[in-house]
Amino acid sequence: MNIQSNIARRQFLRGTAAMVGTAAVVGSTPLIGLAGLPKPTTLKGRLYKTLKIGMVRVPGTLVDKFKAAKEAGFDGIEMRAPGDSVEEVKQAIAETGLPVDGNVNSGHWNVRHTDPSAEVRAKALEALKQGLIDTNAMGGDTLLLVVGRGSDGSEKEIWDRSIENISQAIPLAAELGVSIAVENVWNQFCYDHEGDHKQTADKFVKYIDEFNSPWVGMQFDIGNHWKYGSMGDWIRQLGKRIIKLDLKGFSRADSKFTKIGEGDLDWADVRKALLEINYSGWAAAEVGGGDLNRLKEISANMDAAFGLK
Repeated sequence: MNIQSNIARRQFLRGTAAMVGTAAVVGSTPLIGLAGLPKPTTLKGRLYKTLKIGMVRVPGTLVDKFKAAKEAGFDGIEMRAPGDSVEEVKQAIAETGLPVDGNVNSGHWNVRHTDPSAEVRAKALEALKQGLIDTNAMGGDTLLLVVGRGSDGSEKEIWDRSIENISQAIPLAAELGVSIAVENVWNQFCYDHEGDHKQTADKFVKYIDEFNSPWVGMQFDIGNHWKYGSMGDWIRQLGKRIIKLDLKGFSRADSKFTKIGEGDLDWADVRKALLEINYSGWAAAEVGGGDLNRLKEISANMDAAFGLK
């Protein structure tokens, strides 16, 4: 099955899930049974490599950047929405054959769904809705979202504000076939920022489930929370709530982010956990980018970390 066919299939499955309602909440039993099929033993053929457009630091037009990402071995690319020109993106896709698998919601760190101001939250909702529209127009099926910041209030306040605000975009997400993909970041929400490395994904599970929609899941960043817990165990807890991956390395020993595959992150357990939850889909690099040679290095690092070659 080629990449475009796989994207279409995933959109169809999510659309079917939306029609059957609560029986298909993210994390529930898949609609199409896999009984009798052998369990996968490798991630090869199950992960598609993508990266953020901001990592592609080659001169020239957007078409040139798409060509470089494709030459480096990536299967797709993530843009920013709203903000990037839909028409320019569509032209780049047409000329290179490299699809946009999803987008990052622009401005979500500054205009937040957790902000105490109702006016600011309204602007955040407007940006989220426009991001969904633009993502659909570019052919993507996920919009990455940072929901807010823990310092905007008590945990209950920011939890309730963000759930209420983001939920208003779910009908549009379902109509367009674009999922809202919540990213786990260092925003002091759903984890203890001053805590140790023995934390679990319990709060993230509860948060995603509270939306009660197959159109809200997680773009789980494997590197972001290795400092705070076992990423293999977090993957097992989150299960089918994970609809996309973000990738970077991290060193607990040095307390810093690293290249993919470097540091002390337990990639072997990550691979094992992804196979256990039967994950198949996009994996997005989110590290320091550069020229074509650097992009090829990132692509090779992803292959090594996941055994894709």
